Amino acid sequence: MSAPYIDHPLQPGDRAPNIVLNAISREGTIALDDFRGRSPLLIGLFRGLLCPFCRRHVAAMAQLNPALREKGVNSLAVVNTPVERARLYFRYHPIPGLLAASDPERATHRAFGLPLLEITENETEWPYKVGMDVVTTMRVDRPGELPEPMNPDAAAGFLNTKDGYEITEADQQVRIPGHMQLVGHFLLDREGVVRWSFTEVEEEGQNMDRVLNPEELMSAASEVAH
Repeated sequence: MSAPYIDHPLQPGDRAPNIVLNAISREGTIALDDFRGRSPLLIGLFRGLLCPFCRRHVAAMAQLNPALREKGVNSLAVVNTPVERARLYFRYHPIPGLLAASDPERATHRAFGLPLLEITENETEWPYKVGMDVVTTMRVDRPGELPEPMNPDAAAGFLNTKDGYEITEADQQVRIPGHMQLVGHFLLDREGVVRWSFTEVEEEGQNMDRVLNPEELMSAASEVAH
């Protein structure tokens, strides 16, 4: 589907566009306009389920969902995985109560201004290009899951092996060689205006694969719920 494109993430005060996606957690479609005028919305935009960090971030959204719902805030997780593949995954890894949608074309990511990052050998122009020389210096720390802080590429390989995640043809279809989609969360008020965000774009890559701060999110959710 076509979507507007902007070259930077939507900021607080920006109005989110309407996007219509195939629902994963139920039949039919989900549109951002479904929530406009009705309730605030936390939208999490992720890479495909082949990304072990994104699988964990979706599960974390599901855990936060009940507390957000108490404040009247709905949640929607968007993954780049094709809808049938995603439905199969969530059949075995349920996310009770969390709405999820499929966006293999990355239309939502483009509309929210999340770049497709090019992986180069040694040229970095964040957030559009990053050199492997820089990636190897980054560290992801997940105590209890990783034996030690590791660079994102090594950590992803370790976790996929640990999870026994089998990458299928459907997963491969949405891979763009030499690139990685940057991701993030956006909290919209009842009118669909961004009030808070946390993305991988900020902090020159230091947010890569990091989870959001639940206390910060809940504080922002309390504000938009008023």
